[in-house]
Amino acid sequence: MPKNVDLRRLFDRWERVWHESRFDLIPACVAPHYIRHDEAGDRVVTREAYAAELAKLKAARPDIRIVVYDHVLQEKAAWYRFTMQWSDQESGEMRSRAGLQSYRIEDGLLAETWVILQPLGSAWTDPVAQETWTRPLVRHLP
Repeated sequence: MPKNVDLRRLFDRWERVWHESRFDLIPACVAPHYIRHDEAGDRVVTREAYAAELAKLKAARPDIRIVVYDHVLQEKAAWYRFTMQWSDQESGEMRSRAGLQSYRIEDGLLAETWVILQPLGSAWTDPVAQETWTRPLVRHLP
């Protein structure tokens, strides 16, 4: 049973996959068969197939960033509230989509996920995002 420190390490790696294109870290993040519930439908993908999907997405949106506002890490689950941001490759204009994502963790790996995205141009209105996916911004009270 993973502890929060183990889950933090898992999602720190997962952030590197997304932000640094470290696809070599996918086996240390994703179960051999990853169940996904997203805009493409309900499906099971292998690590290799999901790595190929991410590589294709990163080729189309090389500067994509996942900006996290809230998250919760539990023993076998996690959820995130985020905004995806990227530059349109043709116009150079910034694009965004707000979303929520939850994960089921099994044997310390991402085993299943549910993703809900808002329409193109959506974004959360929070004035400040988290420093990283697993470390909230520390706010000091006056």
